[in-house]
Amino acid sequence: MFVLSECKSLIRLPALHLGRNLPEALSEEINRKLSNRVVHNVGLAVCLFDILEIGESFLFPGDGASHTRVNFRILVFRPFMEEVINGKIKSCSKDGVQVSLGFFEDIWIPPEALQHPYRFDEADQVWVWEYPTEDGEKHDLFMDPGEEIRFRVTAETFSDTSPNVDPNAEGQSGESNDKIPYTISASVNEPGLGLHSWWNSPS
Repeated sequence: MFVLSECKSLIRLPALHLGRNLPEALSEEINRKLSNRVVHNVGLAVCLFDILEIGESFLFPGDGASHTRVNFRILVFRPFMEEVINGKIKSCSKDGVQVSLGFFEDIWIPPEALQHPYRFDEADQVWVWEYPTEDGEKHDLFMDPGEEIRFRVTAETFSDTSPNVDPNAEGQSGESNDKIPYTISASVNEPGLGLHSWWNSPS
């Protein structure tokens, strides 16, 4: 679920950091720049793990800050495909079930990846597993928000969220978009997956 990713970047240190311990100042700036942010095609950066190499520092005309080439590793949240993870249901809609891990909430289970047979309860706005009993009846198992759920990662999607800028327009700062930078698709359509309460043995 968590991996180390090696990165190289030119880190800008404002003039107020001049005279400080360089590795310490760089570490602080890298964490400020990357922590809790999605790095495209890498994952959700959690924090700096270590600095591997500090290169030369440069000063550019008109900029009092120093610019230093740094090779470092960051701790990244990026689950493996087919990995089984525990989370909590955040919400339900006709589009599926949204799951939260607390620090990451863009996990979606589409309807076709739910336990079969299923239906969406319009009144309660929750998905229901119509569990077939031995006597041929159906027992409704509701997927309520807040319930703990076990799911399998099936896909991931990275989206470029850079502002859209019209190169022919003057005086535009660019329009932001509503794309989610990193989403995970998941499934619970197999034995042992779904709500914890479905599979817990009675004490």
